[in-house]
Amino acid sequence: MSSLLNQPITPFIEQFQSTILGTIAANGYPFGSYAPFYYDGRQIYIFISDIATHAQNLQRTPKASCLFIEDESKSPNNFARKRISLQCDAIKIPRDKNLFQEIMAHFSDKHPMIEMLSQLPDFNLYALTPIYGEATFGFSDAYLIGGEEMNRFVARSNV
Repeated sequence: MSSLLNQPITPFIEQFQSTILGTIAANGYPFGSYAPFYYDGRQIYIFISDIATHAQNLQRTPKASCLFIEDESKSPNNFARKRISLQCDAIKIPRDKNLFQEIMAHFSDKHPMIEMLSQLPDFNLYALTPIYGEATFGFSDAYLIGGEEMNRFVARSNV
């Protein structure tokens, strides 16, 4: 277990093209979806349409869960798939901010179709800032996510 302690979570997250996204629906129940993302080592950025249920949920309740989980075809045991789950606060990044242009340039490197989507007025950029997280890399190999920028594996205390 100790091999990942204090290591950054970035290498695991960067192997994914999209995150499984959990938001809170108007009726109070969780809503699961997914979104392509860009991760800068501190925040997860998603670019989604206002028409989508998950965008409406974020506008109403700016909290989300991001799950990054090993592909079933690559896992020797589906009960022990490697995964990181991050609970996040969400904010919309206005198009007139420098940060919007900066992040969209990085997003375009990872997802070239973003250039076309960025022309659509109903699409918006959200920054998801992790406030809590957990990681499991097999049986008895579990961590919390912590560190100054919530981006490192830390020891999980037995409760």
